[in-house]
Amino acid sequence: MQVQVARTLESPFTLHPSSVSPRLHRGGAHPASVDLSDGSPMVGYVRRLVGLVVALAFAAGAAVLTWPSAFGVERTFPLAQVISFRAPLAAAFIAATLLMLLFALIRPLRALAFVLAIVFALAGGINVSLLAQRGLGSEEMPAKTASSLRIMTWNTAGSATSAESIAQFAVGMQADVVTLPETTIETGAEVAELMRDMGQPMWAHHAEYGEYGITGWDATSTTVLIKPELGEYSVIQSSLDGSSNTSTVPSAVAMPVSGDGPIIVAAHAVAPREEYMTQWRSDLQWLADQCATDNVILAGDFNATLDHMTGMGVDGGTLGRCHDAASESGNGGVGTWPTNAPALLGAPIDHVMATPDWTVSASVVMRTLDGSGSDHRPIVVQLERTGG
Repeated sequence: MQVQVARTLESPFTLHPSSVSPRLHRGGAHPASVDLSDGSPMVGYVRRLVGLVVALAFAAGAAVLTWPSAFGVERTFPLAQVISFRAPLAAAFIAATLLMLLFALIRPLRALAFVLAIVFALAGGINVSLLAQRGLGSEEMPAKTASSLRIMTWNTAGSATSAESIAQFAVGMQADVVTLPETTIETGAEVAELMRDMGQPMWAHHAEYGEYGITGWDATSTTVLIKPELGEYSVIQSSLDGSSNTSTVPSAVAMPVSGDGPIIVAAHAVAPREEYMTQWRSDLQWLADQCATDNVILAGDFNATLDHMTGMGVDGGTLGRCHDAASESGNGGVGTWPTNAPALLGAPIDHVMATPDWTVSASVVMRTLDGSGSDHRPIVVQLERTGG
């Protein structure tokens, strides 16, 4: 009898979880949690969506860094600073490619990692190709002829480079024109005297001013030395008073007073620091405008690479009508700054350019003077009159 009562009490009131129908949850309490297995269609969809978004984001970033001009950001902070160093950028993309191939060994990341590896490999390959196209170094300088014109430019970092070092190098390279950003006229005159004593006299000219407000700082002066055989030269008044010049540190426009020598523009654009981006862009445009006429040679510290000048050329020129000499003679990818980094990892921001009146026959970025004191490497370019 007791057993029957126990069974009777258990039967109508005790419900086991396995016997509860799913319909009992309708309108009632919901389960505390729902676990989706890794093989669930919803989980797979979310993973694919996240992977697509990540891949597109990295692809867009790689495209911006590789083709900044396509997005109009080549002269925009901070992209302008990043793209100054194409070789390290290419190395970073290649390293990222290898890293993604390692991640591809992890099964859940395999598809995304392979896609990113392809993206980074393409970006790295394109950057390497661009550097190779511009030139990774050529030091072959043909013999100078009677018609050749050798242009040397060197941002000397002021007193960091001695007048003796400048003079010896200029004489050794048989330079006809020497542009020296961040060099005072006192130092320039000393260089000219030393060169005269070595058998190669030069006339010294300069422009001096600056908005930095630091009296006596060498960066507020740019000096240009010109061989007397090219004729008499004079720096134009707008260079001297700053009424038409680069914004913050000076450039010097030397016009021939006699003879048929070229217009010489000793260039110095302000560095593209965040607070000077507007002035930097203005400086590049001013330099481009100097190449609007014929028979112009532009040489100095542009604080800009060829990437920054995209879209600023006219009639096939690099900047205005001027063509970049280094990229036309196998040195366009060689870094001129800073000297404490290997040349192929530096930024090619120093240039010699000329209008179509001149043809480039050779150039050299001098790497053996890295211990001279300056943080820039000098460039020497040999030009010939186009058409003889």
